Amino acid sequence: MSKKIIPITSSSHFNTLLSQSTYTIVDFYADWCGPCKTIAPVFAQLAEKETQQGRVQFCKVDVDSQQDVARKYGVSAMPTFLVIKGGSVTDTIRGANPSALTAAVRKAVNDASSLPAKSVGGAAFQSKGYTLGSSSASSRPVNSAGGMAGLGNLVGENGIVDVVVRFIALYVVSLFSLDSYGSARDSAFNVRQRR
Repeated sequence: MSKKIIPITSSSHFNTLLSQSTYTIVDFYADWCGPCKTIAPVFAQLAEKETQQGRVQFCKVDVDSQQDVARKYGVSAMPTFLVIKGGSVTDTIRGANPSALTAAVRKAVNDASSLPAKSVGGAAFQSKGYTLGSSSASSRPVNSAGGMAGLGNLVGENGIVDVVVRFIALYVVSLFSLDSYGSARDSAFNVRQRR
């Protein structure tokens, strides 16, 4: 087994690993499985080449010794490869299919390269940050360019201008789509209705 592949020893070990990297590529295998042994070198090569600390990691789960992990992810065939991002499965490859496995790993690596790496030392704050009880400029979130985040977002999606335009559009549409006279005429509470 490659030094870059992490063997899973328990369910809690697996959960800890999931929190340490953006993407986790998991090989669910069994020692008695012939196709698992056939594709193992491909998985090892991908792990050697594509592992990126905090972004992409590779691990193996022996379905016989870690039945709870296999059951949690509904693994019923070996080998099964899962690409997990943020605790959610984004891709599943069942069987020894080297081209599908390589494509799924490359897709994850390309996506992970565009995202910031996860902090391995513990939980990192992902918030923009606010100072409670302050009305000063320092309490407003600062964007990655160092400027005030709120000022540049007045026009964009969910900016104040966008919200006002959506509100007015919804108001006008609902105003003209309601037939108030027809609704009153057809109402069960119409007192002028003949019985």
